[in-house]
Amino acid sequence: MTILSTRRPGVGDFDFLVGTWEVANRRLLRPLTGSTEWDEFPGTAVCHAPLFDGAANLDEIIFPTKGFRGLTLRLFDPQRQEWSLNWANSRTGRLEPPVVGRFGDDGTGRFHGDDTYDGTPIRCRFVWSRITSTSARWEQAFSTDGEQSWETNWVMTMTRSDRAGAAA
Repeated sequence: MTILSTRRPGVGDFDFLVGTWEVANRRLLRPLTGSTEWDEFPGTAVCHAPLFDGAANLDEIIFPTKGFRGLTLRLFDPQRQEWSLNWANSRTGRLEPPVVGRFGDDGTGRFHGDDTYDGTPIRCRFVWSRITSTSARWEQAFSTDGEQSWETNWVMTMTRSDRAGAAA
């Protein structure tokens, strides 16, 4: 069952994320090189109560074995009816270029943006899927050929670790 708000279109789409999550990360070690070697590591994410009445939220993820943290600020643009997902990590302290998009009728969120990876211009895609009250999946992929092909390079499988968030 997909958990999405029915208030105004788009507003509340990320309310499912509020709470604490254990995160199983699987990240490609050398994206865009043809490598198939993956690194698997744990994380814990905490998403704070919805902001702007469901039109924004903020979460922090801790990667205890990697020595850094990440932060995502999500903002809903009511005029465009789309979200911007803005990422920063504690190593650089800079916001990366956002990805923008929305959730479809199937409950899957698709978000795209332009970026660079190791000096190579890329198209970046985030996909939020398999969303329930106790689980969710996020994945990141890069394209170097104008979205003709994608290489998935990071997958997070999330499992709720608090009961309070599941009741929200």
